[in-house]
Amino acid sequence: MTTPFPQTFPATRLRRLRQSGWIRNLTAESVLTPADLIWSMVVHDGDEARIPVSAMPGLERLNVKEAAAAAKRAAKLGIPAIAIFPHINPDRKDEDGSESLNPDGLIPTVIKAMKDAAPEVGIICDVALDPFTSHGHDGLIDETGYVLNDETSAVLLEQALLQADAGADIVAPSDMMDGRIGAIRSALEENGFSNTMILSYAAKYASGFYGPYREAIGSATALIGDKKTYQQNPANTDEALREVAMDIQEGADMVMVKPGLPYLDIVRRVSETFALPTFAFQVSGEYAMIQAAAQNGWIDGERVMMETLLSFKRAGASGVITYFAETAAQKLGG
Repeated sequence: MTTPFPQTFPATRLRRLRQSGWIRNLTAESVLTPADLIWSMVVHDGDEARIPVSAMPGLERLNVKEAAAAAKRAAKLGIPAIAIFPHINPDRKDEDGSESLNPDGLIPTVIKAMKDAAPEVGIICDVALDPFTSHGHDGLIDETGYVLNDETSAVLLEQALLQADAGADIVAPSDMMDGRIGAIRSALEENGFSNTMILSYAAKYASGFYGPYREAIGSATALIGDKKTYQQNPANTDEALREVAMDIQEGADMVMVKPGLPYLDIVRRVSETFALPTFAFQVSGEYAMIQAAAQNGWIDGERVMMETLLSFKRAGASGVITYFAETAAQKLGG
């Protein structure tokens, strides 16, 4: 059989490496496994086992018992860690977020239950005041509504100590106050928690993709104003590197970029610049868009889920915090 273009056709045919599943797998440059996933989970302080979140189809708030059972499932699926976020009874919220320092509150109780159920699964705790404040901000505010930096950091370090004492493996400050990583690291060291790790939300942008999460934790209607005075400007990339560098210097063990998909360029820059474990957060808005489009039959939801998760690995992320963790791990055969 003669070829139509024997002299001019290139010797290299890139499609040779795509012709079968086995060769595509063998030559894959990026690989996603259950060990790359951190399960983002919303917990609540009521008796009802599961409460659906309307803005996040398929997501449910779990009570303490269900969260412990989920930790066992994570262990079986090979998911290494769970990041927990609280939905607090509005009656327990106030301007100062004082419930965040309750040693018998929801988060310490959930941590203990999950560690008892599956001690091999890492527990990551959000360090921020927005789930606990009546105004929905990540910190204390003054009479003008401005979020106070240093006063907030003083509360955050107490919150981190409470979580560490309850058994949290990683505390994850998500508030974007200047200097809070150093304050928390010093407090952990001084109080005997030198092995407690810090995952800093180092590059957290003032994004429109957080809306469904605010419904999930019950702060959507409470939020007064916006968070642009402390979360990063979406226009900036160099600023993200400065934020990350400061947090590393102050003692962060790992860093995070949030949101995920709209900021893959930041993930790439951070991972290449610092060679430190760098995580991406596939936030609620990203999850909700995929789920809503899938429900309408516009996309193959499962395929898009896996494609987006793989994109974080391709961009250089060490792992992904995602609400899809359980489903993705099941598909990956964990």
